[in-house]
Amino acid sequence: MPDAVVIGAGPNGLVAANVLVDAGWSVEVLEEQPEPGGAVRHDRGVDPAFVNDLFSSFYPLAAASPVLAALHPEEHGLRWSHAPSVLAHPLTDGSCALLDRNVDTTAASLDTFEAGDGAAWRRLHDVWQNLRPDLLDALFTPFPPVRASARLALRLRAAGGLRMARSLVLPVRRLGEEEFRGQGGRLLLAGNALHADLAPESAGSGGFGWLMAMLGQTYGFPVPAGGSGALTSALVQRLRSRGGRVRCGQRVDRVVVRGGRAVGVRTAAGDAVRARRAVLADVSVPALYGELLDPEHLPAQVLDDLRRFQWDFATFKVDWALDGPVPWQAEQASRAGTVHLSDGMDELTRFAAQIAMREVPDRPFLIFGQMTTSDASRSPRGTESAWAYTHIPHEIRADAADEGITGRWGTKDQELMADRMERQVERFAPGFRSLIRSRRILAPPTLEALDGNLAGGAINGGTTAIHQQLVFRPLPGTGRPETPVPGLYLASSGAHPGGGVHGAPGANAARAALRRNRPPGLARAQRLLAHRDRTGARR
Repeated sequence: MPDAVVIGAGPNGLVAANVLVDAGWSVEVLEEQPEPGGAVRHDRGVDPAFVNDLFSSFYPLAAASPVLAALHPEEHGLRWSHAPSVLAHPLTDGSCALLDRNVDTTAASLDTFEAGDGAAWRRLHDVWQNLRPDLLDALFTPFPPVRASARLALRLRAAGGLRMARSLVLPVRRLGEEEFRGQGGRLLLAGNALHADLAPESAGSGGFGWLMAMLGQTYGFPVPAGGSGALTSALVQRLRSRGGRVRCGQRVDRVVVRGGRAVGVRTAAGDAVRARRAVLADVSVPALYGELLDPEHLPAQVLDDLRRFQWDFATFKVDWALDGPVPWQAEQASRAGTVHLSDGMDELTRFAAQIAMREVPDRPFLIFGQMTTSDASRSPRGTESAWAYTHIPHEIRADAADEGITGRWGTKDQELMADRMERQVERFAPGFRSLIRSRRILAPPTLEALDGNLAGGAINGGTTAIHQQLVFRPLPGTGRPETPVPGLYLASSGAHPGGGVHGAPGANAARAALRRNRPPGLARAQRLLAHRDRTGARR
């Protein structure tokens, strides 16, 4: 019998398992899919000569994460690769905002839109440099991050206090208007906010867009050399080298609760897997509370709050094998790993408004990945392994382009939507479609079939909007990995701090389980040592 059973071998589940084995626990990870990784996997399904990431591709949060750094995945084969530039946002007039790891290059790009905007970017970057250590500490530790928050409050005060806090909760449209005179800086912030489900007019989208942009400025948007699954492989190898076990093709359909405590799980095949100390669930919040647990084990308030749980936008993705580089009108876009495709701020707002009205957008905002530009091993020389995704409503009432997309996502719907996305690329890169050797369509039902956590194609574990963050994530009054069932911990992106490949929800859940299982005498001794260290430091 293992000390812990982890449900799900996505990045958070694998991080949780690694943290536990490092503490001396025996761990068994059960994964529904035939291979580990969750939304961090790649294959050669588009063309045998091309590597395509199935889901996520670029990992600024992983590069910044102290959680992953502490596991040293590079010792197990992980190697990061970067495109020459981080991100580009071209416009149809040929102009282009460029985010580069060299702040001088980024600033110079924004000055081409409006003189002085480069200096404005530097000011935002200076604030980031001041806040970064404690901001990242607060981001990646359990809620409430008391010590990190106290240090962050002091840094915020030095950075302008309430004025800076106000900037971070602004809608990204307003933040861009206050900081920049031209479009370039505004688009870099707003496009990054729409990596999540934050419209340009959403409260807090300014802070999220700024955070993602500054992560790119400092860490880039790196990719694992050879394919996204290289990160998964490193975590699995590390776990197995320390005695942990990963079993794939094992769908868990019940958390077993006895005496009011989680004591193991039951698989769809009817097998019981006992856990001596804890069960950690790298699954979505609705799956944990609505499927894996019997309602009798949950407070009525949790079940009521679950009905108010909000998913992030659905996602539609297309992978391509291209016979040559993308023919961008704006040359700067050819150097970027990530390219944002929307012809200005108003088009971004229009896109988000159409989703809010449950319409399939007629000019979808695309996040476009140039993977061979980022990692030359992804496809033969002179070609490009590429993808793009866009957001769509979960429930579709109309097609804004009046082409008849119904949202049932049969073959006709899929082909119409993929063609629409390709036409959007053509607006910025005439001749793109002539380079397509083959393509693969990943509609929302396909994404969910490949990873059950991506319900309806939602990739963030729940909305990033402020009403479902911090103490409201995943449900009001929670914000921590502990659940109402003792011995059961939420270890997925449904928990604070949310989506992105950084491992924090998994690490937080593992540490919570370790704290709960410390011998009482050891816990008291650790508190006394900590108190002595603090008082000694004051002397």
